[in-house]
Amino acid sequence: MATLLHRLGLASARHRIAVTIAWLVALVAVGVGAATLSGTTANTFSIPGQESTTALDLMTDKFGAASAGATVQVVFEGQDGDKVTDPQNAAAITQAVASLAELPGVVSASNPFDEAAPTISRDQVAAYTTVTYDVQPSEVTDDQRAALLSALDPPRAALLTVEARGEALSNPADIGGASEILGVVVALIVLALTYGSLVAAGMNLLTAIVGVGIGAAGIVTLTGFVDLQSTTPILAVMLGLAVGIDYALFIVTRHRHELRRGLAVEDAAAMAVGTAGAAVVTAGLTVVIALAGLSVVGIPFLSEMGIAAAATIVIAVLVAITLVPAILGFIGARALPRKLRGVPAAEELPDGRGFIRGWANFVANQRVLSLVLAVAALAVIAIPFFSMQTTLNQRPSEGSTQYYAQEIIDTRFGPGVSSPLLILVDGPNAVAYAAEVQKQVATLPDVALATPARPSQDQSAALITIIPASGPEDEKTVDLVHNIRDTIADADGAEVYVTGNTAISIDVSQKLNDALPVYLALVVGLAFVLLVLVFRSILVPVVGVLGFLLTIGAAFGATVAVFQWGWAAGAVNAGSTGPILSLAPIIIVGILFGLAMDYQVFLVSRMHEAHAHGASPRDAIVTGFRQAAPVVIAAATIMFAVFAAFVPEGNDTIKPIAFALAVGIAFDAFIVRMIAVPAALALLGGAAWWLPAWLRWLPELDVEGAALERKPPAVGPAAPKHSATSPA
Repeated sequence: MATLLHRLGLASARHRIAVTIAWLVALVAVGVGAATLSGTTANTFSIPGQESTTALDLMTDKFGAASAGATVQVVFEGQDGDKVTDPQNAAAITQAVASLAELPGVVSASNPFDEAAPTISRDQVAAYTTVTYDVQPSEVTDDQRAALLSALDPPRAALLTVEARGEALSNPADIGGASEILGVVVALIVLALTYGSLVAAGMNLLTAIVGVGIGAAGIVTLTGFVDLQSTTPILAVMLGLAVGIDYALFIVTRHRHELRRGLAVEDAAAMAVGTAGAAVVTAGLTVVIALAGLSVVGIPFLSEMGIAAAATIVIAVLVAITLVPAILGFIGARALPRKLRGVPAAEELPDGRGFIRGWANFVANQRVLSLVLAVAALAVIAIPFFSMQTTLNQRPSEGSTQYYAQEIIDTRFGPGVSSPLLILVDGPNAVAYAAEVQKQVATLPDVALATPARPSQDQSAALITIIPASGPEDEKTVDLVHNIRDTIADADGAEVYVTGNTAISIDVSQKLNDALPVYLALVVGLAFVLLVLVFRSILVPVVGVLGFLLTIGAAFGATVAVFQWGWAAGAVNAGSTGPILSLAPIIIVGILFGLAMDYQVFLVSRMHEAHAHGASPRDAIVTGFRQAAPVVIAAATIMFAVFAAFVPEGNDTIKPIAFALAVGIAFDAFIVRMIAVPAALALLGGAAWWLPAWLRWLPELDVEGAALERKPPAVGPAAPKHSATSPA
């Protein structure tokens, strides 16, 4: 691998103009595609083949598209205890409902005063109308949302409290807020401090932006052909930007090291790609394995999300091993700070690594104490993880109209009104059997209301609305869904389905929870095999995997404490607290595992390299740590800043994911990789690098570039050399 990458790096540096133009053309091409071919994204979740999803499709066939269209509940409440049935308030509400029914895209707005199905609270202080659109939530436009919110102003002027909630008001995740820009600024500052050169820092950031731009624009282009979740582009941006900066950082750092050794600019770039680039490819492969592995759980929207994000990682790796050496060829010796140009490596000025060396010696000497303290600290932080709850029904952000509408509905009507269950009876005998089903369901525990069956136009299906006595996040509602399915049997000529947003949420959450252990075993197993090949060791991969389990437990524990328990929720602008989004855990596991293995590869590969050169096990740990730790710390700081930037102003779906990734990176880099891993390897001593005789046939991946040091690879005709002090 090292020899092949060395040749690729040398070719990229020598043909830097062509390589740079090729990447810029690719960026422009996908940018044009994103502008002209993009479509809409989805912000609802379903899994084909499940009962609730199958019933939703049947409802569309039997009752028309409007039956499964996006809805909004508009809530009216009298002020100071006034009743909505008072003539003045009733007239204002009736007029508002008529206006809502005429809005663009709206097919109906129910009448709260309809005698057949009134939606007025028992104390007559509140009422609500259900506004139904003819499209799915992701297809409701911003203009249609704005029109609905504007229609709330006239009844408010009539001294009514008017709020709205519903899936149609959910905005897709946005990219490019002020906090995200702040994350990029922090990354630039860290790079500048690390390099001591604004030119090198700017180059590093620029190449990462090119990579993430191509990846994100490609995903946006795909939305014109494939239904992707609204969170997919923003996840790709977070990941692509973070790993793009980090991968370039590792290669540029090695390039600077080779320049200090006296290599010409092009040769230094080639050597950097052949050594650090091999580690980048290996680390990138672990991330791709983790993300692409989401496909095995059998959930289409998760598979699409994982593959799209994995494609962004592939682009980041390709940029790092081709565009980065090309740009290094342009900037020449300016990759080094001015004071170090022409200074031999042996005369290198102090750079603060004395502390790093001292830290490595301390951890190696106090290995038992260091390991115990690191494990204990992360174990305590992980405690809230054991009470984690998940759901697809996310609470609205505090202070929003959705939040106030939810409060009024829960208080005046009961928590189940905002999340009804739907029972679909389908078949030739559906209408007659539906009446019997309605009577049976009405007697079940936790059922507040079971409406009379509504037949389809051709009498081949009937729909029953069930109002649970508990909210969508309550275990009683979950039990009710299972109870209906277990209690109500199909009859001759009639099949019974339970659906609705709450039932879909329960089904998807159950599927995700069942898939998580299988997925975790798969990615950990594949990555373990990869690490065995990289380090030709059994115990080093074991240490890496166990360290990751500590990381993931602590990341989940902190996320539950903040976003479920509400601890310090205001400090991160959590918006709302409650059960964690169902798809968050499996996404966090996939991403965090790949990134944690990045640090394992970069850190331990330098230790392995030192050991391969004859250093004792303890000295190899100290030497490798001293060489790799400063870069890993800088990389983790950048990645933390990028992820954390998406928390304060991010989409409510993204916030807990970004928070978990940010704290997970901090725990992994600063506790696991800086303390626990070197302490564990020091405890293992020479056994850490042991490989059983029956596995010694395994191929050597050579991520440290040993082959390059033994015998420089043959290359084509040499290009004119630039010394390390030349301006390039």
